Amino acid sequence: MKLVVYQVDSFTQTIFEGNPASVVMNAEKLDDTQMQKIAREMNNSETAFIIPKVGEQYHLEVRFFTPTQEVPICGHATVAAHYVYSRDNDITDREILQKTKAGILPVYIKSEDGDRRIIMTQAKIEYGKIFSEKEREILLRGLHLNHSELDASLPVQIVSTGHSKVMIPIRKKETLDSIRINPGILTDLSQKTGCNGYYAFTFDAQEEGILASGRMFAPAIGIHEDPVTGNANGPLGAYLTRHGRIPEKRQGYTFEIKQGEAIDRKGYMRVHVYSNDEGPQVVQVSGRARIVFKTHISI
Repeated sequence: MKLVVYQVDSFTQTIFEGNPASVVMNAEKLDDTQMQKIAREMNNSETAFIIPKVGEQYHLEVRFFTPTQEVPICGHATVAAHYVYSRDNDITDREILQKTKAGILPVYIKSEDGDRRIIMTQAKIEYGKIFSEKEREILLRGLHLNHSELDASLPVQIVSTGHSKVMIPIRKKETLDSIRINPGILTDLSQKTGCNGYYAFTFDAQEEGILASGRMFAPAIGIHEDPVTGNANGPLGAYLTRHGRIPEKRQGYTFEIKQGEAIDRKGYMRVHVYSNDEGPQVVQVSGRARIVFKTHISI
């Protein structure tokens, strides 16, 4: 079996920046064990496996694996997968329905500046628990922070748009950039809370037009730090809307974030939040991508 494999940098227009993902284009004959071994070999935070089989309600299936396990959905690997799929199949300005472990989700391929922007609609918004004082203390030890460095106007809360993350508001970018995690503490906390990802962010982005700057850690699933994370910034949009930091708009409210700067993998993402009288209902994230290389694996 000869597999077509791409290496793609997502949420950037510059190679070697943004978030790298591997994309296996013709994965329909692979079993779970083979997918996991390939993801471990590629050793990116996620590898996307495209199964080009049309179903009654979808155009293709995509599965996502970290080096250690399968995850239901991944933002930057979705952008990578649909960027190369749309280029290979000459698709622009069209919606593709992808089947994932988080449900059937639409992805829109938009023409932009002679290339493509990939717009991913995320899964249902779910607001999880707000951390107790004891949980916050454990979290702060895991991040080597103290209480005064948190933004006390917002809660530490679990939010999901398909793959849950802990939202951690930080007062200053200097503090955000200085975080050094204790993987063991965060992994133990993940087991207690059922949430594997920790997204620390600040409004102190120090760049015009950028609402927030962030960092995402998920040691419990083998990701020490993820450079630019769709399934952290989507929940961030829902969280900020719910807590009144961005306006509720039926026609959608859009803001831009940057992530990965502290580890020299800076990337940019747009977050779009659509609300009604009951609050935020739909979240989309969008970004650009660049192909780094294409190769083949024979197994």
